[in-house]
Amino acid sequence: MASVRVLSTSVFAGILSAALTACAGHPPIVAVAVAPVPAPVAIAAAPALPPGVSPTMTVPPMLPDGSYQTPNRGLSPDGTLWHFRVALNVAALACRGAQGDAITASYNAMLARRRTTLSAAETRFAAEWRDGGGDWRDRYDDAMTRLYNYFSLSPARTGFCSAAAQVLADAATVPDDALPGFAAAELPALDRPFTDVYRAFDAWRGVNRPAPLRAQPQTVAAIAVAPHIAAAMAPPRLELDPSVFQ
Repeated sequence: MASVRVLSTSVFAGILSAALTACAGHPPIVAVAVAPVPAPVAIAAAPALPPGVSPTMTVPPMLPDGSYQTPNRGLSPDGTLWHFRVALNVAALACRGAQGDAITASYNAMLARRRTTLSAAETRFAAEWRDGGGDWRDRYDDAMTRLYNYFSLSPARTGFCSAAAQVLADAATVPDDALPGFAAAELPALDRPFTDVYRAFDAWRGVNRPAPLRAQPQTVAAIAVAPHIAAAMAPPRLELDPSVFQ
C-alpha cells in the first residue's frame, strides 16, 4: 500500500499565496459608461375639498376662457343693474355681525336714494322676458329664484360679504345716471366669490388637473469590456498538482 504524503499547512498556504499573487499581478482595466440618474419628480398634493362644499355640488359649465357660465353673464344693462340689486339684497339678508349690520344700513340707504332708478330698470328687464312670449312671468320668477339661490351659496359667504361691503361703500358716491355703468363694472366682483368656490371644487374633483407624474424607471449602467479584460476579470482559479498530496 502506497504511503500518503500529507501536505503541511505552511506549505499549502505558501502555494496558495503565490498563486493568488500571480493572478493579481495585472489588475484589469474596465471602461464603464454610467447613465445619469434622473432627478426625483415631485408630485403636488391633491387639492382639498373647499370648506363647507358638498362633494355632490353642481357647478355651472366652465367656458373656453376658463370662466363660468353664471346667471350674471350675457345680461342687458337693465338686467345687469337688477342682478346687481339682487346680489346686494341677498348680502343684506345673509351677512352677519358688525359687517352685516353695515351692509344692511348701506343697502337700505341705497334703496331710499335709488328707488326710482332701480324700479325703472326692473320694469324694463321684466319687459324683456315678456317679449319672449308664453308663460314669461313663470320663467321670470323661476330665474329670480335661481338667482337668489345662487347668491346664497354659503361656502362663498365670507368673500361675498366682503365684496358687497366694499361695493356698497363705493356706490354711495356714484351719481344716479352713472349707476348702470357702476353696476356693470362691479357685478363681476360680486360674482367672483362664487366662481372661486367653483374653481376650487373643480380642482378638488380633478377637472383640469394634470395626471399624476409617475416615477421614472432607473437606467441600468452599460459596461463595455474588452474581451481580453473580461478574461482577466474572471475569478482566479487555483490549480495544484495532485501529486503533492500523494
